[in-house]
Amino acid sequence: MSADPSDPRAARTRATLRRALLEECADRPLAQVSVAALTRRARVGRATFYLHYPDLEALAVDACADIVREAVDALHAWRGTPDPASPPPALLAFFADLTPHTPLYRELLGPGGTGPLGRILHRDLRARSRTERTLAGAPQPDLVASAVAATFTGVLADWLHGGIDADTTDITHRLWRLLVTLHRTPWPG
Repeated sequence: MSADPSDPRAARTRATLRRALLEECADRPLAQVSVAALTRRARVGRATFYLHYPDLEALAVDACADIVREAVDALHAWRGTPDPASPPPALLAFFADLTPHTPLYRELLGPGGTGPLGRILHRDLRARSRTERTLAGAPQPDLVASAVAATFTGVLADWLHGGIDADTTDITHRLWRLLVTLHRTPWPG
C-alpha cells in the first residue's frame, strides 16, 4: 500500500522526509544514513517512511528531483538568439546553488552522468530540448536534444566529481558555449 500522491497530508509528509534527508546528508554520506535516523529526524514512524518510499535512494532521488527541474528550466531560460558569451542568469544561479548538497548529488549522479539522478536529468532535458526544437522548426530535434542532454548531464556530473577544474562561474560559461554550439551546428538540408 502506498500513500495517495494527491493527498495534501502525503505531500507534507514527503516534504518533511525530503528535508530530513537533506539535513542528514549534510552530516554524513547517504550510505551512512539509516532509516531509523531519518525517521527520528523527520518525527515520523518507519511505517510512514515505507508508505511513501521503498528505500533511502528513492527518497534521495525525490529530494534531489528539484535539481532536475531547476536544471531544465535554467538551461532553457533564454529567448531569441542565445549569446554564447552570456549564459542565462538562471543557469549561473543553478550552478551556484548546487554547493550545499554537492556530496549527495555526487552519490546520485555518477561520473559521466550515470546513476538515478543522471537518468532523470538526461530524460527530462532531452524531452524539453526536443519539444523546443520541434516547436521552433529547428533541424534534427532528436539528435540535438540527445546531444544537449548528454553534454549537460555528463559535464555537470564530471564537474561535481572533480573531473573538470572550474569554479561555478567558469563551468557555467564553458558549458553554455558548448550547448550554444550544439544548437547552432549547421545541418545539411
